[in-house]
Amino acid sequence: MRPLKIGFKTRLVQLLPALAMLLPLTGLLCRAQLGPGSSPAAPPLDVYDGFETPALGSLWETSRFAPGAVEMQSDVVRAGHGAVKITVRPRDVFEAGQGGNSDSERDELLEARRLVSRENIAYEFSFSMYFPKDFPIVPTRLVIAQWKQYCPELLENGSGPCSDDSPVLALRYISGELRVTQSINRKSVMLYQEKGEFRGRWLDFRMQTRFTPRPDGRVKVWLDGKQLLDYTGATADEENATTGYPSPSFFYFKMGLYRDVMAEPMTVYIDEYRKRQLRDGEL
Repeated sequence: MRPLKIGFKTRLVQLLPALAMLLPLTGLLCRAQLGPGSSPAAPPLDVYDGFETPALGSLWETSRFAPGAVEMQSDVVRAGHGAVKITVRPRDVFEAGQGGNSDSERDELLEARRLVSRENIAYEFSFSMYFPKDFPIVPTRLVIAQWKQYCPELLENGSGPCSDDSPVLALRYISGELRVTQSINRKSVMLYQEKGEFRGRWLDFRMQTRFTPRPDGRVKVWLDGKQLLDYTGATADEENATTGYPSPSFFYFKMGLYRDVMAEPMTVYIDEYRKRQLRDGEL
């Protein structure tokens, strides 16, 4: 007696229940391997925001600024017809200091999760900032752009070895001085500093980064077309149970006004933002 032949369609129908059970697990595994904001075979990242729309666009999350702190306006612009105006006031998105650090307040644009940078991938960020002529010149800590290493414990339970770490890379404007700082493995260093008058004109920043705990990391910075910095070395915290950072790590970007608590408000205008993944050999 010949064995019964089962057609392809019949076999497929028999397998469907098993496939249906496997698909959710496969999706979870793929997301775990790809990390935040990733997708299979995604094209190289290249996004732009000229802040021309009546409301803030989808490139940004709203969790890091207080209601009314971010305004789309057309009076002060770098290009086009619009730019975003950010004003920080006392107690905006307040955060109590930990371990003896000062209390802080902020109003910042946080990039959407799908845009986070991956370890050992080169990116270029460019954006323009305008500080009004009466912008306060004070010794208060002020961060105007920062790159943070993704700390899972901070999001899961609000504490852990990496929950209060400083940004691995930051632009600061303190006492009329522009600074580029790095903080990795609990050690902070000044990569660049320049005293001058930075108010009353548009500042065009361009920064190229490759974040990695290995010695082949890179940071390059330009202001108004002039190169300020070309740094090679470790650009991320070590990744282990002691530091709390996963391997590989991810890095997210914020810009705006983040400062120690003070009574006087501050305002900055931002325009012409772009982030793109660099091709091999560009960095």
